[in-house]
Amino acid sequence: MNIAIPFAKGHGTGNDFLVLDDAENVLDLTPADTISLCDRRTGIGADGVLRLVRCTATPEALAMAGEAEWFMDYRNSDGSLGAMCGNGARVLARYLTASGRHLGGRLTLATRAGVRRLHVPAAPDAHYGDVSISMGRPVLPGPDHITVSVGARSWSALHVDVGNPHAVVFVGDLDDAGALAAAPVVTPGTAYPHGVTVEFVRDLGSHHLALRVHERGVGETPSCGTGAVAAVAAARHHSPGTEGPACYTVDAPGGRLLVDVAADGSMTLTGPAHVVAQGSISLHTRRTPPASGERGLQQSAYGIPSPALLARANRGLCRLTEMHRGLDSLEAGR
Repeated sequence: MNIAIPFAKGHGTGNDFLVLDDAENVLDLTPADTISLCDRRTGIGADGVLRLVRCTATPEALAMAGEAEWFMDYRNSDGSLGAMCGNGARVLARYLTASGRHLGGRLTLATRAGVRRLHVPAAPDAHYGDVSISMGRPVLPGPDHITVSVGARSWSALHVDVGNPHAVVFVGDLDDAGALAAAPVVTPGTAYPHGVTVEFVRDLGSHHLALRVHERGVGETPSCGTGAVAAVAAARHHSPGTEGPACYTVDAPGGRLLVDVAADGSMTLTGPAHVVAQGSISLHTRRTPPASGERGLQQSAYGIPSPALLARANRGLCRLTEMHRGLDSLEAGR
């Protein structure tokens, strides 16, 4: 069946997303649905879909329910699942304030890359303003000798993991990356079996970077939050003696992001997030939505069945018992 689901359109420095408010996890969101919704001519149009689900309503996030109320189910515009999205998480935090679910201040969000902590400063308009997210400490897992090629040009790249994979290239001019109409060729192919986001970075000095990004499953985007963090990690790796706290400015085509590096190497991403439209859309459901006052089939953060779960399980047991009685009566009459 189809039901009306609240949605919002938002962006972080031009990196835009469709937020689907599916708190009780009733949507049957297929890759084809995501592709259709993200189409900029026949759909709403977006770089990706952020499905907002209560942690207690999905097995995928139940283990994180003790720390976070909300789970970010991120889908790239090609329908593939994403583990982490820095700009997307900031947009989702802004949506929570715009919808009245979060009053500002500290916010914890569950993602496929783990729990992330955000801060939403008080602002005159809940739909717009800076949002910060703790991105953890980037990892440089190797392998070495990665090459990125665009046309006849090739560069050495550094593999940086920020909850999702990146190949970071330093160039003299951002135009060196060309039109980026197609994904750059990355070798060896075994380095990124599930694809990779590629950053072309120009070091402007004094903790100032500029970049262009070809995002895995999306294409070139005006901005990339995890890409900005990966670029800073790569810049520090290539510049010995840059250990210790620092603040970096990262300019993307869509706007400016700030990356604060703590003494332990963990990084915090800050930038504007803007909810530009809200409404409702008719989408497929995987099951009947919970009745008014119920929160659906779920468990508490501590594995104790909720009252809604017990009530629905009891109704199901009664129906199953009646079915078996009917089958017994039929068998007896044969």
